[in-house]
Amino acid sequence: MTLQNRVLATGDIVAHPARGLFMGNRGILHDERQNLGRHRWRHKAWIICTLKHKNWHRAVMSPNAYTELFFLDEAVAMAAGHRPCTLCRRPAYQAYRKAAGLTGSAKAMDDQLHGERAVPRKFDQRRHSASAASLPDGAIIFDKVPKLVKGQFVYPVTPSRYGPADARPSGMVTVLTPPTSLAALSSGYRPILHGSV
Repeated sequence: MTLQNRVLATGDIVAHPARGLFMGNRGILHDERQNLGRHRWRHKAWIICTLKHKNWHRAVMSPNAYTELFFLDEAVAMAAGHRPCTLCRRPAYQAYRKAAGLTGSAKAMDDQLHGERAVPRKFDQRRHSASAASLPDGAIIFDKVPKLVKGQFVYPVTPSRYGPADARPSGMVTVLTPPTSLAALSSGYRPILHGSV
C-alpha cells in the first residue's frame, strides 16, 4: 500500500511510491490505520532529515510516533517550508543558519519560518512574489506547476523527478520557497538536488 507521506513543493502531502532523497516530519499526522487526518502539521519544527542515521530503524507511520514524510530533494523540502535537522544534519543546519543570517535558537528559526510558510487554521501554504531575475539557484517558483530555478532555466518538479528545462521567466513570479530559505540560498547555501536536474 502506498502511504500518504510524500511532500510536494506546494506543501501538499500525497500518496506516491517514490521516496526521494530526504525524510522529515511535522509531528504526528496519521491515525492507527496510517491515514492522515485534516492537520498538516502539529508543531513548528519542520525538518529535513537523512534517510539513514546511525543504525536507527523505524517502521513508517508507527502508532503514536511522528509521521515520516519524504521529499524528492532538499530544494523541494525547503520550498515546502522545511529546514535542515539539527540532529542528523548538523553541518547542513549550521551552514543554513549562517547563510540565512540567523543568530537565535532553532525555535526562533522555526517560529520565523512558520510565519513565512503557513496559513494558520487553513493548513495552506503561504506564497510570496519576487522578481524572477533576483532568485537564487535552488529556489522553487509556481508557474502553473512548481519549477526549480537553476541558472538561466527552470525545471518542472514532479513527485519522482525534474522535467525538461524551460527558459527562466521574466518579471514578477510566485515563489514557493520561504524568504528565510531564499536568503540562505542567496548567501551560498547549496541544497542537495535530485540527479534528474
